[in-house]
Amino acid sequence: MLTRRSWLGAAGAVLVGGALRPFPSFAAASPTSTFPACSLFTKHLVGLPYDQLASVVAELGFTSVEAPVRKGGHVDPARVEEDLPKLVEAFKKQGIIISLLTSDINAVNEADRSEKVLRTAKALGIPSYRMKWYPYAGTKPLWAQLDDIRPQLKDLVGLSKEIGILPCYQNHSGPKNVGAGIWDMAMLMRDYRADELSWNFDFFHAMVEGGLSWPNHLALVRDHLSMVYFKNFNWKGRLAEGCPLAEGTVGKDSVVLLRKSGYTGPICLHVEYLKGGVSSPDALRNALDCTRQDFATLKQWWA
Repeated sequence: MLTRRSWLGAAGAVLVGGALRPFPSFAAASPTSTFPACSLFTKHLVGLPYDQLASVVAELGFTSVEAPVRKGGHVDPARVEEDLPKLVEAFKKQGIIISLLTSDINAVNEADRSEKVLRTAKALGIPSYRMKWYPYAGTKPLWAQLDDIRPQLKDLVGLSKEIGILPCYQNHSGPKNVGAGIWDMAMLMRDYRADELSWNFDFFHAMVEGGLSWPNHLALVRDHLSMVYFKNFNWKGRLAEGCPLAEGTVGKDSVVLLRKSGYTGPICLHVEYLKGGVSSPDALRNALDCTRQDFATLKQWWA
């Protein structure tokens, strides 16, 4: 069973032994077939009472989760002091840790209760959080918008270092998202070490944006990589539509390239193609079945 101490030790090893070293030659790297520490993003299970949520995650075979602590998540930031300890305790009873907190935070401000959320998470032993994406907006030149982000990012990284919690940024496709094409956010992140600011790399969104060049996206994030997301999609006209992991554009080649890069850190399964939540017994059974199938697919890709 993965304890909080062993998870933190593994995370530290990733940052020191993996993320901080130069991006290796794919040809020279030695792939490993060992299945890595794998969390479950519990977005598709929002709405379940905490004890039931923890039981369901344990039944699915996970010992760690990425938990949404944001508006519409398991915990609303307005109630983080009251409700996050309850969520952590419910998971703890099942031998599960929160390895990553999904947040609405991309700056230090009162509106998002950023400092309170991060200090509460750290006090409960949560080692890292996923940031909210920076948006492109209006008609201002993109370079100027990126310059505007720099001081916000600097303040947030500074606060996170003071608290002792790691901020992580996910690449998310779409013209309004900084980091969709990797290069823009990667340039901002060069100001920081991997143990100050890291990437949560999403193959779904990398392939939507990268087409044939998505391996370059992985190469760009590799020196700051602390977690990798697995989910899938198919093209419906010009739109990327989520689908079961075994049925889409993302395939085993993503795992092959990741392993050849020398990455041995944690991964996370996202089951985001389900619609309608888990408000009925039938919906919950379907969510569990889909999660089991996707988890089995991911393990097959690693075998």
